[in-house]
Amino acid sequence: MEKGEESLNSNGFQPNDETQEVLGRSSRTRAKKMTKLALKRAKDWRQRVQFLTDKILGLKSEEFVADVLDEKMVQMTPTDFCFVVKWVGQSSWQRALEVYEWLNLRNWYSPNARMLATILAVLGKANQEALAVEIFMRAEQSIGNTVQVYNSMMGVYARNGRFSRVQQLLELMHERGLEPDLVSFNTLINARLKSGPMTPNLAIELLDEVRSSGIQPDIITYNTLISACSRESNVEEAVKVFNDMESHRCQPDLWTYNAMISVFGRCGMDGEAARLFNELEANGFYPDAVTYNSLLHAFARQGNIEKVKEICEEMVNMGFGKDEMTYNTIIDMYGKQGQHDLALQVYNDMTSSGRSPDVITYTILIDSLGKDNKMAEASKVMSEMLNAGIKPTVRTYSALICGYAKPGKRVNAEDMFNCMVRSGIHPDHLAYTVMLDMNLRFGETKKAMLLYHDMVRNGFTPDLALYEFMLRSLGRANEEENIQIVIKDLKELGNLGPQSISSLLIKGECYDFAAKMLRLVIEEGSEFNHDDLLSILGSYSSSGKISEAIELLNFVKEHDSRSMSKKLITDASIIINCKAQNLKAALDEYCETGDSYTFSISVYESLIKCCEEAELFAEASQIFSDMRAKGVKPSQDICGIITVIYCKMGLPETAHYLIDQVEANGMLLGDISFHVSLIEAYGKLKIVEKAESVVATIEHRYGVVGRTAYNALIQAYALSGFYEKARSVFNTMMRNGPSPTVDTINNLMQALIVDGRLNELYVLIQELQDMGFKISKSSILLMLEAFAQAGNVFEVKKIYHGMRAAGYLPTMHLYRVIIGLLSRTKQVRDAEAMLSEMEEAGFKPDLSIWNSMLKLYTRIEDFKKTVHIYQRIQEAGLKPDLDTYNTLIIMYCRDRRPHESLLLVNEMKRLDLFPERDTYKSLIAAFCKELMLEQAEELFESLRSEGHNLDRSFYHLMMKLYRSSGNHSKAEKLIEKMKESGIEPSDATMHLLMTSYGTSGHPMEAEKVLNSLKSNGVNLSTLQYGSVIDAYLKSRDYDTGLLKLKEMIGEGLEPDHRIWTCFIRAASLCEYITEAKTLLNAVADAGFNLPIRFLTENSESLVLDLDLYLEQIETAEDKAALNFVNALEDLLWAFELRATASWVFQLAIKRSIYHNDIFRVADKDWGADFRKLSAGAALVGLTLWLDHMQDASLEGFPESPKSVVLITGKSDYNRVSLNSTVKTYLWEMGSPFLPCKTRTGILVAKAHSLRMWLKDSPFCLDLELKNRPSLPEMNSMQLIEGCFIRRGLVPAFKEINERLGPVNPRKFARLALLSNEKREKVIQADIEGRREKLAKLKNTAVTKRRNTKSFRMNKFVRVSGPAK
Repeated sequence: MEKGEESLNSNGFQPNDETQEVLGRSSRTRAKKMTKLALKRAKDWRQRVQFLTDKILGLKSEEFVADVLDEKMVQMTPTDFCFVVKWVGQSSWQRALEVYEWLNLRNWYSPNARMLATILAVLGKANQEALAVEIFMRAEQSIGNTVQVYNSMMGVYARNGRFSRVQQLLELMHERGLEPDLVSFNTLINARLKSGPMTPNLAIELLDEVRSSGIQPDIITYNTLISACSRESNVEEAVKVFNDMESHRCQPDLWTYNAMISVFGRCGMDGEAARLFNELEANGFYPDAVTYNSLLHAFARQGNIEKVKEICEEMVNMGFGKDEMTYNTIIDMYGKQGQHDLALQVYNDMTSSGRSPDVITYTILIDSLGKDNKMAEASKVMSEMLNAGIKPTVRTYSALICGYAKPGKRVNAEDMFNCMVRSGIHPDHLAYTVMLDMNLRFGETKKAMLLYHDMVRNGFTPDLALYEFMLRSLGRANEEENIQIVIKDLKELGNLGPQSISSLLIKGECYDFAAKMLRLVIEEGSEFNHDDLLSILGSYSSSGKISEAIELLNFVKEHDSRSMSKKLITDASIIINCKAQNLKAALDEYCETGDSYTFSISVYESLIKCCEEAELFAEASQIFSDMRAKGVKPSQDICGIITVIYCKMGLPETAHYLIDQVEANGMLLGDISFHVSLIEAYGKLKIVEKAESVVATIEHRYGVVGRTAYNALIQAYALSGFYEKARSVFNTMMRNGPSPTVDTINNLMQALIVDGRLNELYVLIQELQDMGFKISKSSILLMLEAFAQAGNVFEVKKIYHGMRAAGYLPTMHLYRVIIGLLSRTKQVRDAEAMLSEMEEAGFKPDLSIWNSMLKLYTRIEDFKKTVHIYQRIQEAGLKPDLDTYNTLIIMYCRDRRPHESLLLVNEMKRLDLFPERDTYKSLIAAFCKELMLEQAEELFESLRSEGHNLDRSFYHLMMKLYRSSGNHSKAEKLIEKMKESGIEPSDATMHLLMTSYGTSGHPMEAEKVLNSLKSNGVNLSTLQYGSVIDAYLKSRDYDTGLLKLKEMIGEGLEPDHRIWTCFIRAASLCEYITEAKTLLNAVADAGFNLPIRFLTENSESLVLDLDLYLEQIETAEDKAALNFVNALEDLLWAFELRATASWVFQLAIKRSIYHNDIFRVADKDWGADFRKLSAGAALVGLTLWLDHMQDASLEGFPESPKSVVLITGKSDYNRVSLNSTVKTYLWEMGSPFLPCKTRTGILVAKAHSLRMWLKDSPFCLDLELKNRPSLPEMNSMQLIEGCFIRRGLVPAFKEINERLGPVNPRKFARLALLSNEKREKVIQADIEGRREKLAKLKNTAVTKRRNTKSFRMNKFVRVSGPAK
């Protein structure tokens, strides 16, 4: 476009010149018909002019033009000399001026208007305005007083945008009786367009001004206006001019189409540019290099690399080689995308193809490098430019200055600015603006003011935004004098009135000066802007200047009683409160005013913005509704804020409707960010169809979908797990642009994660790497978090080690995720190692990490380390949160320390923290285990009274407590409370009630509950009957139990596993074999003969039949298979069928009823976990485990660890304590197992002692489990004090425990094996020995106390006398 504009400026004075009409009208492809004589004459004068031009331009610097012209080598006419001046001026304006002066000194030459116009045009092109003015002023009146000369002089002024001078010349033409022609007006238009930015409707106003003079605008006029619109990227004005052109039947030419394509491209409307390109060809025009370059620029601006390559290829195929403009456009495109390597590659291609980089090329490179903070490379390009002999322009220097200013390199920017000035280049508006802005940001107000004065002297003034920043900086520096200077310049240079200056001062935070200007406006009686008043008052309010605010309000009230009213005072009060962040007071006053009152728009906007900042979205929405109901039209800014608020509230449909309404009323929200918010909101609600429709709207309205919109759509698909759709959008971005970002890739991965296709993540990453993408750290973290949430420790470790190998350093968040996963999966060593690594790397664990470690140690019941972690939390100065307290309470509950848990609950309440419901449940369960009835009842009743929503499980816990404590009446009352709370008792509830009666020895009460259920029409099952039967059997009322079995069968209920288990368990506790057989025969008569067969038969088919039966009940509820096998193991152990018990035990492991590692003897891993086993099953497992360990001790392999751990647990199983049973069995054998000091329910033995005992102890000589040849008459085991022990050991057990209390295993074994008489003597001797020892300890304590007093006296009292 610049070349076209130069043609206009240089030829506007001579409408018949051969190169005139470059912007339009004549065409190079259309030649006028000329006679042979005319052609010969044209050729002759051209030869003469060219001959003389070559001679003059061939002169050396010390030679003169007169040396050539005085020789009169050819015969020249005055017109010929005009062309000589013009042609010479294209290369050297100095030589052209010499020719002009030489002619004026000759007597035979008569000066003419055409020659004067020619030299003025030459000087104008060379920016020699002062010389042109001098020649114009000294020209004779008869010569200079022509339209042609005035047009040339106007062209000189127009070139530098001096619109006022052009207007003066136009007025002078009118005064001297000259009528301006179309060239005059075209020059005037050109000057106005170069003098400053276009105002709305300026182009149409200029066209109307031309028509008002009786002249119709021509194609040059329209092209000049459209070119200006293209320079300013003003598509609205360009479309108006183009439509006016068509309505006045002025046919567009190629230049017009080129300019329109350019303006569409500059405004990002590449679709419109492409449409116009196609229309151009349809109208019979052939695109030229300018057309292709304009279209290329349109797509390059959008970063559409593929389309740019396609246009370049078509351009070359059409015979247009890539010129400087083409290369510059492509370099600029790559530079804006940050692909500087490609930009430099294009630059190298440009030089290698024979194209010489021009100043624009270097400026583009410098500008793009500077914007990317690569100033070293930018400086290198500047050096290459100077070495190439190309003189930098003001834009080049400005680009470097901007590049240095961006990272704050003030010294470098100042050096470049000074260098520009020294080289004779006058700074432009951008250079002044950047330097002024930078000095202000660095607080160099003195330098800034010096620069400002220089800027004003050179005819530039800052824009209002910079003035605002200047005022803000000067105000902060308290430079009131300079503020006054700026205010004066705003009046004189900016032609601003007090009202406008007051508004600007408010924006610049100079509220005191703004108040003074506002007072001037009010004193003059002018209407003032109420919003300005409210802003000043708001500033005073927020800064605590309440008295100044009241004084200003009173001043306004006194001087403007007409406009001052209650409304303004109310509005001002609300806005003051909003500015002071006193939102509650503002909302209260707003609500108290009433519905009949209509506030100003500033009040509504202030309230809405404050509510948005405070995240009071519902209140903001209500205020917006009130605003619209009162007929107050919201601003574009408020509509945008409310749209975002609706999206945050999860109301995208309402936001969508608002956007449609706003745009239907002709108001555009400005950018697509609000549409992106819509897409994101729809995505969160998983309404992907609406999200797709928003994207379609964006594409239809803007012609292109931006990167943020595509990313939002992919995110919406990801939240719904629609990977295929997300991948389709990704492919579209790869194909059509814009290129995907890290967010795009992360959203694509998120789609796979949400869809549960984690294994495909590796495939996706490989595909992305094949496409050339580098996988970012955030993408790897996303992948790691996905596997962490899935609990895949192996993949998380693999990704973590891969990150470390790739050089990615872990972050706090990464450690938080990994430690959280390791804690959930009970990977103790790995979690501790990760914590140590984290601390070594310099990270301090935050509360969430410590909470994860707390939960880990609580899960594995390592309570000592749990307390240690809590101590570290306190040492780090961290404040425990709800999660911390909940975990600690659960830890104390599991450690059977509910008192400490209750103290923590009270501490939480003091801190306004309230435990979770599950925490309360754990606390009640702990009270139940410790039979702390009063505390459990107190906590339970307090929860009910406080309105906690207690579910059925709480009532069941209390019922279990009442069952354990034998308070069956309270259990029955609890049923009534349960119903009062709206919770209907379930079958499990009634079962608990009945078992509570059974446990407390009241089977008849349990039967009453059963009868009550019958009378209420409840469909009974074996669960209820089983509870009653079990109650009778536990109280050893076997006859009634058998009677209830028959009654159940008689009522049509088929006995199932529950009934069989009850009878087998009762048989295992029968004292005599006859009682056990009676019970089991009754079971056989009821249709299940398997248990009695185990006592009476000895065949392999028993195990096979048991296997089939277990297969049938494995899927039944209530752990049917486990309970059945446990009861059967108790029966077989009790009646000494221990080989059979071993087979059953191994079958249970095979069927996964017992877990596979119930005991283990592996390399450095010996241990057992007998929890959930019955007493008989545990003794079977213990014997098998001891046998395996004995073999390993004898063979020396597998190697043992330092300590061997046996876990028995703390719970009772059917009133039997597994811990007591196993301890008694081991104590009787004299084993080295001892109770763990830190945790109950665990026995620990030193491996060396254990191996020696297994090798040498007589109790371990034969650990093989065998069946007794015949069934014993009596049960070999007896249940005493919750301990299932050998019947023969019961007297010794009672005597030892009652008289000596807990003793070590070896001592217990020795005492148990003694006869009654010897045991009595040993026990008596032990008791007397203890008494003597206690008495001796008391005497020793008294002696020590006396010695201590003596020591103190000797130490602190000085004794007189000679030293010994």
